[in-house]
Amino acid sequence: MPPRGPRDRFFPNLPPGRGKRAGSACILIALWLCAAGNAVRSEQQTAARPGLSVQGGGLHLAGKPYRGMGVNYFNLFFRTLKDPSDTSYDRGLAQLAEAGIPFVRFMCGGYWPSEWELYQQDKDGYFRLLDEVVRSAERHRVGLVPSLIWTVAIAPDLVGEPVDQLGNPQSKSIAFIRQYTREVVSRYQHSPALWAWEFGNEFNLAADLPNAAEHRPPIVPSLKTPLTRSPRDELKADHMLTAFAAFAETVRSIDAHRAIITGNAAPRACAWHNWKEGSWKADTFEQFELMLSRDNPDPYDTLSVHVYPEEGDKYPGQATSLTDFVEAMQGCSRRARKPLFIGEFGAPATSGSEKERAAFEELVAAIVSHEVPLSALWVFDYSPQDKDWNVTFDNARAYMLQHIARANARMSSRQP
Repeated sequence: MPPRGPRDRFFPNLPPGRGKRAGSACILIALWLCAAGNAVRSEQQTAARPGLSVQGGGLHLAGKPYRGMGVNYFNLFFRTLKDPSDTSYDRGLAQLAEAGIPFVRFMCGGYWPSEWELYQQDKDGYFRLLDEVVRSAERHRVGLVPSLIWTVAIAPDLVGEPVDQLGNPQSKSIAFIRQYTREVVSRYQHSPALWAWEFGNEFNLAADLPNAAEHRPPIVPSLKTPLTRSPRDELKADHMLTAFAAFAETVRSIDAHRAIITGNAAPRACAWHNWKEGSWKADTFEQFELMLSRDNPDPYDTLSVHVYPEEGDKYPGQATSLTDFVEAMQGCSRRARKPLFIGEFGAPATSGSEKERAAFEELVAAIVSHEVPLSALWVFDYSPQDKDWNVTFDNARAYMLQHIARANARMSSRQP
């Protein structure tokens, strides 16, 4: 018997004389079925991917559009790194989960060089501690946004180089960034708790300052910093962007879909003039937007800003209020096709005061009304900042967590 062709498979009883048209129809149907199957598989694969991803300029979680408000849990890992017997992070994550707080941003490493000694001397022991933090987040179903290279000088200090070596792709500093990033991303890329990968914290605020000599990284020999600093320890934009590229390239070589974040603050009001003229002249809004784009370059697929309104703030362009400013940054986000991440926001005043509450509620209202996809309060359960920032479920700022939970409920009800 001759082999059965498409006509026989799809139309076994078709009368003679219609084979050519039937064959064409068969091919079209076969292609449609194949395309439909591929679409279903693609949708299933997208939905199966853990964490946040950027699709068509929008933020998605498990394949669906997402908006959410979390908290900074700065020392989530740092507390147990300093004292392995301190596992209080587990209770904190449980509380946040119960309260409807979906994710946390945290420092994923040490702050000072001395706090990286366990990593340098006993890498297995270091990652055992981090493993337990990730497992806790998995148990409580709280997302994690780890910030890997928190401070400007940490990589250079750990390898004995000045800060300007962040601008040298062949330096030991860049090699360290690549190594640590590769180890963390490879180890946790399959965890459902990992939502996104962030480089560091507010590098852009240290770049190209006209008075950079006054803002070199600190010298604290007891914490293993260098004994001296020099002009080579003054951060330039080129240094920052080279380090950003090394991190992003390393992440993307391992994890092709999770969102990547610089961890930057909103550009200074004079950032463009700092960069181009070494002056403190105020930028136009067009210059602000240019700096926002420069500071969050491809392949970073988000725009990272931190927002701390203070009385008397002057906003770029035509913005005259915090709400206007958030709306303007959302406009930048749409034009760049990169979701806005307000990685830190807060309103310090006298703890629990009406002034503090009003500023905080204005912030949250601006974030919700302008549909900012991702934001995080500064800071949860960090006692060194009790006076100005610390928020717990037991102190006078507990209302902030309740407010965030309600905001998440509102945002969730409006999502498709």
